[in-house]
Amino acid sequence: VSTAVVEPYNSVLSTHSLLEHTDVSVLLDNEAIYDICRRSLDIERPTYTNLNRLISQIISSLTTSLRFDGAINVDITEFQTNLVPYPRIHFMLSSYAPVISAAKAYHEQISVPEITSAVFEPSSMMAKCDPRHGKYMACCLMYRGDVVPKDVNAAVATIKTKRAVQFVDWCPTGFKCGINYQPPTVVPGGDLAKVQRAVCMISNNTAVAEVFARIDHKFDLMYAKRAFVHWYVGEGMEEGEFSEAREDLAALEKDYEEVGAEGVEDEEEPEDY
Repeated sequence: VSTAVVEPYNSVLSTHSLLEHTDVSVLLDNEAIYDICRRSLDIERPTYTNLNRLISQIISSLTTSLRFDGAINVDITEFQTNLVPYPRIHFMLSSYAPVISAAKAYHEQISVPEITSAVFEPSSMMAKCDPRHGKYMACCLMYRGDVVPKDVNAAVATIKTKRAVQFVDWCPTGFKCGINYQPPTVVPGGDLAKVQRAVCMISNNTAVAEVFARIDHKFDLMYAKRAFVHWYVGEGMEEGEFSEAREDLAALEKDYEEVGAEGVEDEEEPEDY
């Protein structure tokens, strides 16, 4: 969906910087959000405005606790505490539910168990990767509106019984829930329906590596021919910065692989050594 041909370069170079200088990064992928708009909101050709309105719901949910009161508040600093097991493993998947159009809202059932189940669906992820291919290290569920802790606990208990939602062996409990009584707000005349309750999930899943693998592949195809590199060099960059950033992302993919395999290796060790 990008308008820039050099998108793979920009993604690799910026991720290289984000690795070093940020504590938590939330991945948002235009292509994934574009598909959600088409599928869930029945918008034939979504524009950046449609995409941004959906992204704004995620950002709004992240900062709700700073702005309103709730039963179990999640402070913004807690994201790092609860979601990041190792400093480099800080790239989060995000999802939001319910994403329904105003036209459909009247005859849709949006109970707490339903929206909780929806945020774990691969099609709800705002980055193009399948969480079923990876393992969760931690999940943060932020509920808004007419939600009580009893319903949340029941919904989370149901999720834990699903085989599709797998956690790494060394972090079996990984759920953090926040409840805020302020119902979600929508842009007047926008695509999203005004609903009584919503949930935003920010999760740390090893499947994020799929996103990096895809970017790296596109990067390699272009960099092999040194396509457009002269633009960057002309602006004062050095060619070495490209290979340095690319190596860092290769190392990051490996990090995710190791984190997902940690418990497996321990199990395979013989008893008497």
